[in-house]
Parts: sequence; C-alpha cells; structure tokens
Amino acid sequence: MTVTTNPNVPRSRTHTWQQPLPWAEAGGLTGLELLQKILEEEIPEPPIAGTLGFRLVEVAEGTAAFESDPGEHLLNPMGTVHGGFVATLLDSALGSAIATVLPRGRAYTTMQLNVHMLRPVFAHTSRLRCEAVTVHVGRTMATAEARVTGTTDGKLYAHATATCSILTPSNAGPDHSAS
Repeated sequence: MTVTTNPNVPRSRTHTWQQPLPWAEAGGLTGLELLQKILEEEIPEPPIAGTLGFRLVEVAEGTAAFESDPGEHLLNPMGTVHGGFVATLLDSALGSAIATVLPRGRAYTTMQLNVHMLRPVFAHTSRLRCEAVTVHVGRTMATAEARVTGTTDGKLYAHATATCSILTPSNAGPDHSAS
C-alpha cells in the first residue's frame, strides 16, 4: 500500500487533559509517592506531557524515566524535531528524579538546565527514552543528569544536567490553608 502525503492538506492533533493537582494540595505525599500516583493514573499527569506527547514510565528513589514517540507535530522549519521538545523531555525527567527524593511538603523548580544535543531527531525517529538520576541533593538545591536514547537503535541523542532549587512550604506556592 502506498501512502501519498499531500503537504497542502491541513493536519490536526487534539489532546485532552485534566486539571493538574498542585503539589501543595497533594495531601502530604513525598515526591516519590506523588510521581507513583501519576504513574498509576491515580493523579492526572501534568498537561505538558499530553501537549508534547511524552509519558512518565518509571520512577524510583533518585531516578525517573520518560518515553516519547517523535512526530511531525514537533517539527521546526528545518524539518527536524524542535530542540525545545528534547529540552523539555530532559527537564521533565531531571526534575522528576529530584522530586523522588524530596520529603513531604517540599517542591522544586529548575534553576539551570544545560542541554547537549548530539544528533537530530526526526518525525520518523523511533521511540525515545529519557532516563535521569540525581547527582546531589542538599537542603536547598539538587542536581541531576539525564540521557535521551533511542529505544530501538540505542543511539544517544542528547544529554543534560540540571540544578533545581528545593522549595520549602513557605516558598513552595500559594498558602491555601488560611481561607
């Protein structure tokens, strides 16, 4: 069967999402517990995952992994998958790895993200896997490193490091306790 693609025919991509549960309202869960509930679909995944088409596939203390299938909807004008997609995939895994070691009531935000793209990702590139692991976790900051590899070709597409600020209850978001 031959499929002819007409570049003049518009395409569409639709996704739905549920309102995310802010970490501050997660009921005293640790970061690992919260991510496990997302993985088990007890808590909605963050909307960015559906928007860009990646998913959390593994979490354990100090590690997190995401997978994604690149597609035409992610292309830039050069005909390759936009680097921002790869950077967001890396940032999500890096932050999630850090989240897995946070105690109850703590959150994080990325302060620095260093991304190294090694080869282009195309719409037809097979599934990508991004694995992250913590390197250092202190009281006020943490670092992690991650790699994006092809699940079928084993090639390294990108790697990154991140530094995240660890937020305490006083700076982790709006205080909803005083109504």
